[in-house]
Amino acid sequence: MSNVITNFDEKTIEYEQLLIDFKVLLKKNSLKFTIQREVILETLYNSDEHLTPESLHKLIQEKFPNLKTGIATVYRTLSLLEDSDMVTSLSFGAQGKKYELGAKNHHDHLICTGCGNITEFVDEQIENRQEHIANELNFKITDHSMQIYGYCKSCQGKNIGF
Repeated sequence: MSNVITNFDEKTIEYEQLLIDFKVLLKKNSLKFTIQREVILETLYNSDEHLTPESLHKLIQEKFPNLKTGIATVYRTLSLLEDSDMVTSLSFGAQGKKYELGAKNHHDHLICTGCGNITEFVDEQIENRQEHIANELNFKITDHSMQIYGYCKSCQGKNIGF
């Protein structure tokens, strides 16, 4: 399935390395490499959205209608990928999690609690301020995630939840 990306460019090299890492992870966990698992990884890689397991499963069914990929395989694969930090998730409490590939460049999230829309952003002033605060407090940052919750423009117009 990795032939979906046809031109050999930087993105191809990036995906091929991700696929190698994924195969190593599977082997380390005594799991077989299957086309279904690769399609899950590839779909996450090619998506610009944050996907629920259900939306990921639906995308796979639409794109590969003849490939039998069960929802349980999607959940198990996402769990394995998350445990290995290859994907990250944003929790929506009772509504579940949305996943994205962890290999993306660092970014933060604005999360609408009305409709669930997620907007990614990068702000160098915020990043610099975090470093400054950590240095002032003699704290070594190893990782961080910022999630800001509120209402998007569309939901503000509908007065949802407030």
